[in-house]
Amino acid sequence: MEVPKYRSLKDHVYDYIAQKIQDGTLLPNQKINEAEICKKLDISRTPTREALFQLASDNLLQYIPRRGFIVTPFDAGKKLEFSQAIGVLEALAATLAVDLLKASDLLEMETLIARMDEAIDQLDLAAYNKDQYQFHNLYIQRCGNATVIEILNTLKNSFIRQSYASDNKSKLSSVLHEVNEEHRQILSAFRAKDKLHLESLLKHHWRIIDNDML
Repeated sequence: MEVPKYRSLKDHVYDYIAQKIQDGTLLPNQKINEAEICKKLDISRTPTREALFQLASDNLLQYIPRRGFIVTPFDAGKKLEFSQAIGVLEALAATLAVDLLKASDLLEMETLIARMDEAIDQLDLAAYNKDQYQFHNLYIQRCGNATVIEILNTLKNSFIRQSYASDNKSKLSSVLHEVNEEHRQILSAFRAKDKLHLESLLKHHWRIIDNDML
C-alpha cells in the first residue's frame, strides 16, 4: 500500500529540523521559522505544522502560544538517564544484529571509523556527528526490531545534540578519540560475533560519553 503523501512530507520536515537541532544549527530556545522551512523545503504549511507538533511531542521542540515553536532547552540533569537508556537499547540492537550484518556492513563501519579519526583531528564536529550516527545506525537498522529503532531515534534526537558541546577543544579531541577507539572495539566484537562483549562494550560506550563530556 502506498504511503500517504502528507505522511512522507511530514517525515521529511521532521528529519530536516531534527538534524538541524542535532548539528547545532538550531540552538536551545531558538524560535523555529515555519515560513522559512516551508520555502526551503518547498513544502506546504500543513505537513510542516504536523512535523512541528510531532517534534514537540518528542520533546525536541516546545510550543509557546502566540510565539510559536522553540528548540527545547536540554535538561542536563537527565543526561545520565538518557545515556543509560540508550546504552541498554543499543546493546540489545547490536546483539540482535550480530547474525544479520553482511561483510559489506562491517567494511562500511571500518570506513566510518577512519573518517571519524580525520574529523576529530580537524575538530569537524558536524562531520564526526554524521559519521558516528551512521556507524551506530547501520547495525540498529539491521536489528529487526522496529520498536527498539523508534525509541532509540527519539532518545538520540533529544540527547546527542548536547553531548559534544565543549569549550575545551583539547579535552574534547581526547575524549572523542577515546570514544572512536571504542567504535573499533565494537566492530571487532561484531566480527567475532561476541554478543556478551558487545553488550558490555555498548553500555560502557554510552556511560563514557555521559561522564566525560560534561
